[in-house]
Amino acid sequence: MNTLTDNRTILLFGRDFSDCFRISFRSLLNRLSDYQAKIYVFEPFARFLRSWLPGDVSFAGTFNSYEDIRSLGGVMFSIGGDGTFLDSITLVRDLPIPVAGINSGRLGFLADISQDEILVAVDSVMHDLCKSEELTLIQVLSDQPLFGDLNFALNEITVHKRDDSSMLKIHALLDGVFLNTYWADGLIASTPTGSTAYSLSVGGPLVLPGSGNLILSPIAPHNLTVRPLVYKDTMKLTLKIESRSGNLLVSADSRSVVIDHALELTIVKAPFSITTIRLGDHNFFQTLRTKLMWGADKRN
Repeated sequence: MNTLTDNRTILLFGRDFSDCFRISFRSLLNRLSDYQAKIYVFEPFARFLRSWLPGDVSFAGTFNSYEDIRSLGGVMFSIGGDGTFLDSITLVRDLPIPVAGINSGRLGFLADISQDEILVAVDSVMHDLCKSEELTLIQVLSDQPLFGDLNFALNEITVHKRDDSSMLKIHALLDGVFLNTYWADGLIASTPTGSTAYSLSVGGPLVLPGSGNLILSPIAPHNLTVRPLVYKDTMKLTLKIESRSGNLLVSADSRSVVIDHALELTIVKAPFSITTIRLGDHNFFQTLRTKLMWGADKRN
Protein backbone atom coordinates (compact mmCIF):
# COMPACT_ATOMS: atom_id res chain seq x y z
CA MET A 1 0.00 0.00 0.00
CA ASN A 2 1.32 3.43 -0.93
CA THR A 3 0.06 6.79 0.28
CA LEU A 4 -1.42 8.93 -2.47
CA THR A 5 -0.33 12.55 -2.14
CA ASP A 6 -3.61 13.94 -3.50
CA ASN A 7 -6.43 11.43 -3.78
CA ARG A 8 -9.19 14.05 -3.84
CA THR A 9 -8.16 15.37 -7.27
CA ILE A 10 -9.34 12.95 -9.95
CA LEU A 11 -8.36 13.17 -13.61
CA LEU A 12 -10.73 11.34 -15.97
CA PHE A 13 -9.19 10.24 -19.26
CA GLY A 14 -11.06 8.44 -22.00
CA ARG A 15 -12.33 8.54 -25.58
CA ASP A 16 -15.91 7.29 -25.72
CA PHE A 17 -17.79 4.18 -24.69
CA SER A 18 -20.92 2.22 -25.56
CA ASP A 19 -24.35 2.76 -24.06
CA CYS A 20 -23.99 -0.32 -21.86
CA PHE A 21 -21.30 1.43 -19.80
CA ARG A 22 -23.32 4.57 -19.06
CA ILE A 23 -24.87 3.31 -15.82
CA SER A 24 -21.47 2.24 -14.51
CA PHE A 25 -19.94 5.57 -15.43
CA ARG A 26 -22.75 7.43 -13.72
CA SER A 27 -22.07 5.34 -10.60
CA LEU A 28 -18.43 6.40 -10.79
CA LEU A 29 -19.38 10.08 -10.90
CA ASN A 30 -21.86 9.72 -8.05
CA ARG A 31 -19.35 8.00 -5.79
CA LEU A 32 -16.70 10.63 -6.55
CA SER A 33 -19.27 13.30 -5.76
CA ASP A 34 -19.96 11.61 -2.40
CA TYR A 35 -16.30 12.18 -1.55
CA GLN A 36 -16.44 15.78 -2.86
CA ALA A 37 -13.62 14.98 -5.28
CA LYS A 38 -12.36 17.64 -7.64
CA ILE A 39 -12.93 16.11 -11.08
CA TYR A 40 -10.98 17.23 -14.14
CA VAL A 41 -11.75 15.65 -17.52
CA PHE A 42 -9.71 15.26 -20.70
CA GLU A 43 -11.27 17.86 -22.99
CA PRO A 44 -12.20 15.55 -25.93
CA PHE A 45 -13.67 13.09 -23.41
CA ALA A 46 -15.60 15.94 -21.75
CA ARG A 47 -17.20 16.83 -25.09
CA PHE A 48 -18.38 13.25 -25.45
CA LEU A 49 -19.75 13.21 -21.88
CA ARG A 50 -21.62 16.49 -22.32
CA SER A 51 -23.52 14.93 -25.23
CA TRP A 52 -25.50 12.70 -22.85
CA LEU A 53 -24.89 13.78 -19.25
CA PRO A 54 -27.63 15.94 -17.73
CA GLY A 55 -26.97 19.66 -17.57
CA ASP A 56 -26.62 19.76 -13.79
CA VAL A 57 -23.37 17.75 -13.91
CA SER A 58 -20.30 19.97 -13.79
CA PHE A 59 -16.59 19.36 -13.47
CA ALA A 60 -13.87 21.37 -11.78
CA GLY A 61 -12.21 21.81 -15.17
CA THR A 62 -10.65 20.10 -18.17
CA PHE A 63 -7.13 19.28 -19.34
CA ASN A 64 -5.47 18.66 -22.69
CA SER A 65 -1.77 18.19 -22.12
CA TYR A 66 1.12 17.11 -19.95
CA GLU A 67 1.58 20.72 -18.85
CA ASP A 68 -2.07 20.95 -17.80
CA ILE A 69 -1.95 17.96 -15.47
CA ARG A 70 1.46 18.92 -14.10
CA SER A 71 -0.28 21.72 -12.23
CA LEU A 72 -3.22 19.54 -11.17
CA GLY A 73 -1.63 16.39 -9.73
CA GLY A 74 -3.98 13.81 -8.27
CA VAL A 75 -4.95 10.35 -9.53
CA MET A 76 -5.92 9.52 -13.12
CA PHE A 77 -8.73 7.14 -13.99
CA SER A 78 -8.35 5.78 -17.53
CA ILE A 79 -11.80 4.83 -18.84
CA GLY A 80 -11.71 2.33 -21.68
CA GLY A 81 -9.43 -0.54 -22.59
CA ASP A 82 -5.71 -1.16 -22.77
CA GLY A 83 -5.35 1.15 -25.77
CA THR A 84 -6.88 3.99 -23.78
CA PHE A 85 -4.54 3.22 -20.88
CA LEU A 86 -1.55 3.45 -23.23
CA ASP A 87 -2.85 6.78 -24.50
CA SER A 88 -3.21 8.07 -20.94
CA ILE A 89 0.46 7.59 -20.12
CA THR A 90 1.44 9.88 -23.00
CA LEU A 91 -0.02 12.63 -20.83
CA VAL A 92 1.30 11.41 -17.46
CA ARG A 93 4.86 10.60 -18.58
CA ASP A 94 7.25 11.21 -15.65
CA LEU A 95 4.74 12.95 -13.37
CA PRO A 96 3.97 11.36 -9.96
CA ILE A 97 0.36 10.70 -10.99
CA PRO A 98 -0.80 7.09 -10.56
CA VAL A 99 -3.16 5.67 -13.19
CA ALA A 100 -6.08 3.33 -12.51
CA GLY A 101 -7.47 1.51 -15.54
CA ILE A 102 -11.26 1.06 -15.53
CA ASN A 103 -12.38 -1.35 -18.23
CA SER A 104 -15.49 -0.29 -20.12
CA GLY A 105 -15.38 -3.44 -22.25
CA ARG A 106 -14.62 -7.10 -21.72
CA LEU A 107 -10.85 -7.70 -21.78
CA GLY A 108 -7.97 -5.74 -20.34
CA PHE A 109 -4.58 -6.41 -18.82
CA LEU A 110 -3.79 -2.77 -18.01
CA ALA A 111 -7.40 -1.64 -17.61
CA ASP A 112 -8.11 -4.39 -15.10
CA ILE A 113 -10.78 -2.78 -12.91
CA SER A 114 -14.12 -4.19 -14.03
CA GLN A 115 -17.45 -2.39 -13.99
CA ASP A 116 -18.46 -4.35 -10.89
CA GLU A 117 -15.36 -3.07 -9.07
CA ILE A 118 -15.71 0.65 -9.81
CA LEU A 119 -17.17 1.64 -6.44
CA VAL A 120 -14.61 -0.48 -4.59
CA ALA A 121 -11.86 1.18 -6.63
CA VAL A 122 -13.04 4.69 -5.74
CA ASP A 123 -13.34 3.78 -2.05
CA SER A 124 -9.86 2.24 -2.10
CA VAL A 125 -8.33 5.33 -3.68
CA MET A 126 -10.06 7.72 -1.30
CA HIS A 127 -9.11 5.73 1.79
CA ASP A 128 -5.56 4.87 0.64
CA LEU A 129 -6.33 1.14 0.61
CA CYS A 130 -5.15 0.42 -2.92
CA LYS A 131 -1.79 -0.95 -4.01
CA SER A 132 0.53 0.83 -6.41
CA GLU A 133 2.86 -0.87 -8.87
CA GLU A 134 5.78 0.66 -10.78
CA LEU A 135 5.78 -0.34 -14.45
CA THR A 136 8.98 -0.26 -16.50
CA LEU A 137 9.13 1.80 -19.70
CA ILE A 138 11.61 1.55 -22.57
CA GLN A 139 12.78 4.11 -25.10
CA VAL A 140 14.62 4.18 -28.42
CA LEU A 141 17.63 6.41 -29.03
CA SER A 142 19.11 7.43 -32.39
CA ASP A 143 20.76 10.33 -34.20
CA GLN A 144 17.27 11.58 -35.08
CA PRO A 145 14.42 12.36 -32.65
CA LEU A 146 11.93 9.68 -33.69
CA PHE A 147 9.09 10.31 -31.27
CA GLY A 148 9.87 13.71 -29.78
CA ASP A 149 8.57 14.09 -26.22
CA LEU A 150 6.82 10.72 -26.49
CA ASN A 151 9.98 8.67 -26.85
CA PHE A 152 8.92 5.86 -24.53
CA ALA A 153 6.73 2.77 -24.52
CA LEU A 154 4.99 0.79 -21.82
CA ASN A 155 4.51 -2.36 -23.92
CA GLU A 156 7.15 -2.51 -26.63
CA ILE A 157 9.47 -0.89 -29.15
CA THR A 158 9.17 -2.67 -32.51
CA VAL A 159 11.10 -2.53 -35.77
CA HIS A 160 9.11 -3.94 -38.67
CA LYS A 161 9.39 -4.22 -42.43
CA ARG A 162 7.10 -2.16 -44.63
CA ASP A 163 4.10 -3.98 -46.11
CA ASP A 164 5.62 -4.01 -49.59
CA SER A 165 9.15 -5.06 -48.67
CA SER A 166 11.08 -8.26 -48.06
CA MET A 167 12.31 -9.38 -44.66
CA LEU A 168 14.80 -7.34 -42.66
CA LYS A 169 18.37 -8.22 -41.76
CA ILE A 170 18.85 -7.03 -38.18
CA HIS A 171 22.22 -7.12 -36.44
CA ALA A 172 21.65 -7.07 -32.67
CA LEU A 173 24.22 -6.29 -29.95
CA LEU A 174 23.78 -6.31 -26.17
CA ASP A 175 26.10 -3.95 -24.29
CA GLY A 176 28.23 -3.79 -27.43
CA VAL A 177 28.63 -7.58 -27.70
CA PHE A 178 27.28 -9.15 -30.89
CA LEU A 179 24.22 -11.29 -30.19
CA ASN A 180 22.79 -12.40 -33.54
CA THR A 181 21.76 -11.38 -37.02
CA TYR A 182 18.01 -11.79 -37.34
CA TRP A 183 16.48 -12.49 -40.75
CA ALA A 184 12.86 -11.71 -39.95
CA ASP A 185 9.87 -9.47 -40.57
CA GLY A 186 10.88 -7.52 -37.49
CA LEU A 187 11.98 -7.53 -33.88
CA ILE A 188 10.12 -6.66 -30.66
CA ALA A 189 11.84 -5.29 -27.54
CA SER A 190 9.24 -5.71 -24.82
CA THR A 191 8.81 -4.81 -21.16
CA PRO A 192 7.29 -7.27 -18.66
CA THR A 193 4.02 -5.37 -19.10
CA GLY A 194 4.26 -5.94 -22.85
CA SER A 195 4.95 -9.64 -22.39
CA THR A 196 1.17 -10.21 -22.52
CA ALA A 197 0.81 -8.10 -25.69
CA TYR A 198 2.51 -8.20 -29.13
CA SER A 199 5.46 -10.22 -27.81
CA LEU A 200 3.13 -12.97 -26.57
CA SER A 201 1.44 -13.19 -29.97
CA VAL A 202 4.77 -14.07 -31.66
CA GLY A 203 5.66 -16.70 -29.08
CA GLY A 204 7.42 -14.60 -26.45
CA PRO A 205 7.45 -15.66 -22.77
CA LEU A 206 5.40 -14.21 -19.95
CA VAL A 207 7.62 -12.17 -17.62
CA LEU A 208 6.69 -11.05 -14.12
CA PRO A 209 6.43 -7.31 -13.48
CA GLY A 210 9.32 -6.01 -11.42
CA SER A 211 11.60 -8.86 -12.48
CA GLY A 212 14.19 -6.47 -13.94
CA ASN A 213 14.06 -8.06 -17.39
CA LEU A 214 13.21 -7.17 -20.97
CA ILE A 215 12.30 -9.49 -23.86
CA LEU A 216 13.64 -9.64 -27.40
CA SER A 217 11.25 -11.47 -29.74
CA PRO A 218 11.70 -11.95 -33.51
CA ILE A 219 8.68 -11.59 -35.79
CA ALA A 220 8.38 -14.45 -38.30
CA PRO A 221 12.10 -15.35 -38.25
CA HIS A 222 13.47 -17.14 -41.31
CA ASN A 223 15.45 -19.46 -39.04
CA LEU A 224 13.01 -21.23 -36.74
CA THR A 225 15.69 -22.05 -34.16
CA VAL A 226 15.96 -18.33 -33.33
CA ARG A 227 13.81 -17.94 -30.23
CA PRO A 228 12.80 -15.05 -27.92
CA LEU A 229 15.43 -13.96 -25.42
CA VAL A 230 15.00 -12.56 -21.88
CA TYR A 231 17.75 -10.14 -20.83
CA LYS A 232 18.47 -7.70 -17.99
CA ASP A 233 16.83 -4.29 -18.32
CA THR A 234 20.15 -2.64 -17.44
CA MET A 235 21.59 -3.77 -20.77
CA LYS A 236 21.72 -1.64 -23.92
CA LEU A 237 20.31 -3.17 -27.09
CA THR A 238 21.79 -1.85 -30.35
CA LEU A 239 20.18 -2.60 -33.71
CA LYS A 240 21.81 -2.16 -37.12
CA ILE A 241 19.30 -2.89 -39.84
CA GLU A 242 19.45 -3.67 -43.53
CA SER A 243 16.37 -3.47 -45.76
CA ARG A 244 16.08 -3.91 -49.52
CA SER A 245 13.46 -1.16 -49.64
CA GLY A 246 15.77 1.24 -47.82
CA ASN A 247 13.36 2.00 -44.99
CA LEU A 248 11.32 0.38 -42.26
CA LEU A 249 8.80 1.07 -39.50
CA VAL A 250 9.66 1.77 -35.87
CA SER A 251 6.84 1.82 -33.34
CA ALA A 252 6.56 2.76 -29.68
CA ASP A 253 3.33 1.13 -28.50
CA SER A 254 0.76 2.52 -30.97
CA ARG A 255 2.93 5.34 -32.40
CA SER A 256 4.86 4.58 -35.60
CA VAL A 257 7.39 6.35 -37.82
CA VAL A 258 9.15 5.40 -41.04
CA ILE A 259 12.95 5.62 -40.88
CA ASP A 260 15.88 5.03 -43.21
CA HIS A 261 17.45 1.63 -42.62
CA ALA A 262 20.89 3.20 -42.21
CA LEU A 263 19.81 4.75 -38.89
CA GLU A 264 21.28 2.85 -35.94
CA LEU A 265 18.88 2.32 -33.04
CA THR A 266 19.57 1.86 -29.34
CA ILE A 267 16.83 0.56 -27.05
CA VAL A 268 17.18 1.04 -23.30
CA LYS A 269 15.12 1.19 -20.15
CA ALA A 270 13.53 4.64 -19.78
CA PRO A 271 14.71 6.87 -16.91
CA PHE A 272 11.22 6.97 -15.37
CA SER A 273 8.37 4.54 -14.72
CA ILE A 274 4.58 4.65 -14.64
CA THR A 275 2.67 4.04 -11.41
CA THR A 276 -0.52 2.04 -11.78
CA ILE A 277 -3.15 1.38 -9.12
CA ARG A 278 -4.23 -2.16 -8.31
CA LEU A 279 -7.09 -3.27 -6.11
CA GLY A 280 -6.09 -5.23 -3.04
CA ASP A 281 -6.98 -8.66 -4.42
CA HIS A 282 -5.52 -8.07 -7.91
CA ASN A 283 -2.16 -9.52 -8.91
CA PHE A 284 -0.35 -10.69 -12.05
CA PHE A 285 -1.20 -14.34 -11.47
CA GLN A 286 -4.90 -13.58 -11.13
CA THR A 287 -4.70 -11.61 -14.37
CA LEU A 288 -3.21 -14.61 -16.16
CA ARG A 289 -5.94 -16.87 -14.85
CA THR A 290 -8.82 -14.56 -15.75
CA LYS A 291 -7.62 -12.85 -18.93
CA LEU A 292 -5.83 -15.84 -20.48
CA MET A 293 -8.43 -18.24 -19.06
CA TRP A 294 -5.90 -20.41 -17.30
CA GLY A 295 -8.62 -21.34 -14.84
CA ALA A 296 -10.98 -22.55 -17.58
CA ASP A 297 -9.72 -26.12 -17.16
CA LYS A 298 -12.68 -28.09 -15.78
CA ARG A 299 -10.35 -30.03 -13.50
CA ASN A 300 -9.86 -26.78 -11.50
